Amino acid sequence: MKHQITKLITLLMLIMPFLVDAQNPIIRDQFTADPTARVFNGKVYLYPSHDIMPPQGVASCKDWFCMEDYHVFSSENLTQWTDHGMIIHQNKVPWVKKDSYAMWAPDCVYRNNKYYFYFPSQPANGGFAVGVAIADKPEGPFTPEQEPIRGIMGIDPCVLLASDGNAYIFWGNGRCAMLKENMKELAGDSRGCLDGLPNNRAEGPFAFEYNGNFYLTYPYVRQETEVLAYAMSKNPLGPYKYMGLIMAEHANGCWTNHHSIINYKDQWYLFYHHNAFSPNDDKRRSVQIEKLYFNADGTIQEVKETMRGVGINQATEKIEIDRYSSASEDVTTTLIDEKNPFLSFEATLPAKDSWFKYNDVDFDCIEDGYLIMNVNAADDTKLCVRESSAEGKVIACLDIKKSSEWGTQEADLEYVPKGVIDLVVTNEGEGAVSVDWVKFVNSDNKKDKEKEKDSSEADDKNEEE
Repeated sequence: MKHQITKLITLLMLIMPFLVDAQNPIIRDQFTADPTARVFNGKVYLYPSHDIMPPQGVASCKDWFCMEDYHVFSSENLTQWTDHGMIIHQNKVPWVKKDSYAMWAPDCVYRNNKYYFYFPSQPANGGFAVGVAIADKPEGPFTPEQEPIRGIMGIDPCVLLASDGNAYIFWGNGRCAMLKENMKELAGDSRGCLDGLPNNRAEGPFAFEYNGNFYLTYPYVRQETEVLAYAMSKNPLGPYKYMGLIMAEHANGCWTNHHSIINYKDQWYLFYHHNAFSPNDDKRRSVQIEKLYFNADGTIQEVKETMRGVGINQATEKIEIDRYSSASEDVTTTLIDEKNPFLSFEATLPAKDSWFKYNDVDFDCIEDGYLIMNVNAADDTKLCVRESSAEGKVIACLDIKKSSEWGTQEADLEYVPKGVIDLVVTNEGEGAVSVDWVKFVNSDNKKDKEKEKDSSEADDKNEEE
């Protein structure tokens, strides 16, 4: 029986979309970069490029970016993301050079009752071009056109559906043009929308409209690595006036930063990428999200990147609490294993009174139950989870024994908060301890789990007999 259940679970994983719980970075089972986020049917759909490790023998990928396909992800709460799987592969597009590994930043828009996915790659005759694939649903299946769009030589397409009823496409280092109604051809000659603006090695333009203004946002190299900048205009094709930065250079020197900006449920968000999962390799990036705000005059407030990211976690989710919002000065966060970055991070509380805070956890889903925490302790110690502050009301405490490996420990809840609160983890013993994730479980679920375990053991026993 147990073996049959295992086979069934494996089959379901192959045919069903894969769900990823995440903070920053938001996708935790693969590298993702150049994120274009769009709102379709009340959900956020994410269309990133897909960094992979260089395949053996592929010279074009050695010490460089390597991208062979595209996935699409969706979410309703920005913390749980469904991977709908691969939608385009380099060797399944008629005009793309086989094994070119150059599928850079894409975009997707909805018009004419169809979804149009725009993506760059290398044609068989060299250079770069932008193609279109069309679908009836935002997650596909997408069917690529036989040929790329004539008149576009470059990468990183973005399509703006403007309030004037027209569609405009932007690409490369700020080239732009109007699209025909069929969304597959240019309606006229292109122009340079970034001409006269700071644009050293500019790429990845993303255009949007808000409150009567058109915004052309883009990465460019201000000093040695990319910043995210923006310009404004009253016309989608410009001229644009440079306004300043959206995000400064990454602190650790990641060379690139591509992005998109959306409004979802009356909140603006910036999607961007960083190399958090590959700190020694800035060619393998991962998507992150922050909230974005406008000033009264329409200018954009500069955004600071965080580990916490955005979204409200349900207490019953597996919460990557090592991506804390704030912490005492002695707390550190590192990858659990740099050789396997998707094991994610650990936050270390090195001494008594060390603490970190994780914002926005909803406890309305918990009535009474217990806490599960994945920990690794260098010494015996005690951890407590509190509400709001290091002196806040105790939710649960764990007496932790020294261990040389990761393991989960459980503790009954002493107190159940109500509504959305901030969690604070405090070290209240003498030893150092590292924390990976936490999860809160209702008591009824624990009883059901114990029944399932008893039933499984009985089935195994019957199989043996």
